[in-house]
Amino acid sequence: MSCILMVIPIISVLFLLVAEPACALELKIASIAPEGSQWMQEMRKGASTIKERSNGRVILKFYGGGVMGNEKSVLRKIRVGQLHGGVFTGGGLSEIDPNLQLYSLLFTFRSKDEVDYIRARMDQTLLDELERAGYASFGFAGGGFAQLMGNLPVRSIEDLKGRKFWVPEGDAVIYAAVESLGLSPVTLPITDVMTGLQTGLVDIIGSSAIGAIAFQWHARLKFITSTPLAYLYATLVVDRQAFSRLTAEDQAMVREVMGGVYQNFDRQNTSDNQAALEALKKQGLIVVDPLPGEEKRWRDLAAAVNERLGRDGTFSPVLYKRMQDDLQRFRSETAAKKN
Repeated sequence: MSCILMVIPIISVLFLLVAEPACALELKIASIAPEGSQWMQEMRKGASTIKERSNGRVILKFYGGGVMGNEKSVLRKIRVGQLHGGVFTGGGLSEIDPNLQLYSLLFTFRSKDEVDYIRARMDQTLLDELERAGYASFGFAGGGFAQLMGNLPVRSIEDLKGRKFWVPEGDAVIYAAVESLGLSPVTLPITDVMTGLQTGLVDIIGSSAIGAIAFQWHARLKFITSTPLAYLYATLVVDRQAFSRLTAEDQAMVREVMGGVYQNFDRQNTSDNQAALEALKKQGLIVVDPLPGEEKRWRDLAAAVNERLGRDGTFSPVLYKRMQDDLQRFRSETAAKKN
């Protein structure tokens, strides 16, 4: 009888060891995406799938709504180990790899077709650079085009003179381009843009329609300029040292699941952004077109600044030239098909 009593607790302990993961690893990830947004919901669904498929060995804990600070703060917290990862825009990752700003250079792309053509040829190059810099990434999710938005219509360079334009904190490339267009750049973290609009610290912002709604900026705006200003995208990165603590199998599984989440974002965001633009129109925002010849003036000014920044080493002049050569090839091919 005593032997039986001794065996029971041993069996119970063995059951618990089997039932519970031996070494669960929690990855803490921050995002400025608003709580309750589709982005946060889908990333948390991905986290639930990862926890289930790993039997609780891998836990992704998301902090949304900018509670961990702006992108610069999140990057600093990753470096000191307070966080393990974050969701960043291309400009937000410029400290890690300046070349991640190439897609978001002002007035570079004229259409989604151009973006798709370039991304098919350059995405993997940039993802490889992120890995070499010490970060695991799960693909890029396009956010549509940013457009000029403000309380007064912008149809020409003259309409921009002296206007206060929001520049994301730490984005030296956008800062230089904004200055070249005759605006007064005002550097703010994305979490402070609403306050800037409310207080008059900022007159004009560059935002996608979906972003303007998600962050509630549209309530302080009246006009949208139709010309694509810059292509927006985001990516989720995790510190490679933290990620390497997962088994090879779990790493592959996390890449599969979160890669799928970001592929879905990439597919869905274009249609969502168009729907958001229509919603803004219904709420009274007015879309205006540039005056004849103005769009070319903007593009020429921006191109001159971009070329100078490349020569100065702000980003790789080789990759910039490669992107421009591919764009010219695409435009030539497209024009030939129309003739």
